[in-house]
Amino acid sequence: MKKINKNKRVLFLASFEDASILRKFTILFLITSIIPMTLLYYIYLQTTQHGHINISTINYTYVMILMVLGVFIGFISIRSLLVKVIDISKQNSKALEGLLSPETVEELNQGENEIVVLSRSFSAVTQRLEENVRSLELAKKTLHTVMSKVGHGISNMENIDTFLELILETLTNALSGQVGTLLLLNDKKTELIVSNVFGANYDPKKKLHIKLFDGSPLAKVLSEKHPSSVSGVFLQNDNNPLFKEFFGETLLCAPLVYHERVSGIMTVSKPDGQKENFSEEDLELVFNLASQTAIAIENSKLNHDIEKTYFETISALALAVDAKDQYSRGHLDRVANHALMIGKSLGLDDEDLNTLRDAARLHDLGKIGIPDQVLKKDSGLSDEEWVIMRRHPEIGECIIRPVRSLQHLCDIIRHHHEKLDGSGYPDGLKGDEISPLVRILSVADVYDALTTERPYRPKKSKQEAIKILHSMQNHLDQDIVNIFIEGLEAEEELT
Repeated sequence: MKKINKNKRVLFLASFEDASILRKFTILFLITSIIPMTLLYYIYLQTTQHGHINISTINYTYVMILMVLGVFIGFISIRSLLVKVIDISKQNSKALEGLLSPETVEELNQGENEIVVLSRSFSAVTQRLEENVRSLELAKKTLHTVMSKVGHGISNMENIDTFLELILETLTNALSGQVGTLLLLNDKKTELIVSNVFGANYDPKKKLHIKLFDGSPLAKVLSEKHPSSVSGVFLQNDNNPLFKEFFGETLLCAPLVYHERVSGIMTVSKPDGQKENFSEEDLELVFNLASQTAIAIENSKLNHDIEKTYFETISALALAVDAKDQYSRGHLDRVANHALMIGKSLGLDDEDLNTLRDAARLHDLGKIGIPDQVLKKDSGLSDEEWVIMRRHPEIGECIIRPVRSLQHLCDIIRHHHEKLDGSGYPDGLKGDEISPLVRILSVADVYDALTTERPYRPKKSKQEAIKILHSMQNHLDQDIVNIFIEGLEAEEELT
């Protein structure tokens, strides 16, 4: 029985300890109220029975002792509750030091009392949680955007620049930076060339050069092969206003290192007015990304060198085909010059001009697959031989298609014998189905063929060739023909 009673007391005490502060206060208040309520009831009985209070000295002493004891018990009980509240406030302050800035914690602790401090703390924590939720939502959107761009880059990338721009954008946003740049060393290791920029306007065609000086922060980053956070103006040739836009007062610099060889520097600058340095975690993040970027750039160079070698090889093959026929020798170079003249007159950009030049030099590459008895025949071709000859555009396209950097030439090489009325080969394209660059090359190719000696006919004079070009309204774009003729006349006046 005693054991059962003891267990009940233990359960009661445990239940009391786990109770809420309000419940504890209520229980303690009722307990401490018993003595004064009993005393009031005793006085009430004395007054109703005797008309006055009749109490002996010894009883009065007992009453006073009980009163003091009740007040003391009440004081100890309430104080214990308040001490717990204060302890909670102190623990809360310590926890906040890891979540909020020291200035914010100090401001919160300047409250009038612990309850006010707790209230403000809970408000600050709630606000911080809301900010974290917003940050997570923003990070989610940013990640979605980055993944979309990566997917777009994978499906559309023609060179590494697409991914370099994506890397800079992602890194700059991740570090809350203002401008990210990629600087590549020149061959002599004397200058850094601004390759890519995110967060500021930059024309890649107008390359900016930064000279390296001994002892400069950039030279130090390159020599030590270690990331660094640089503050203040550090460019000794900073007369170009773009430098100040690209490189702020606080700048994170990470070298591009691959197999102990440094190829450049990646930088991220803080927004204007924000002078606090980047953290060690930021430095490590950028350094790791810079190392991966260096590998990507190196692989791109290797691929470029391989494709350049392949292009030079097939160009040599095309020239060999050109040289096999004494009547058409030099045809490729002349067609390239004519096509470039037309392209410049039309105001084409450098990319299209380079495409025209390369396509002109390779447009007859497929003739390497045509038998010599057909290719060098000194009389007109039979129907069967024409079928064989007409395969050379397709053969040329098949040769260059495996090379990614030459795939933009496939359309021109395959279709340079197409005609506006659809009577050309190999696909019978007509009208707008024939691209502008193909139309340019067709005019240049036909003109050079007309003005070149053939075993089965003499070459045409310039005026005769022009007249024939004008008569080919169903075959050639007459706007391009007119521009070509204007160019020829201008060249004639200069000579």
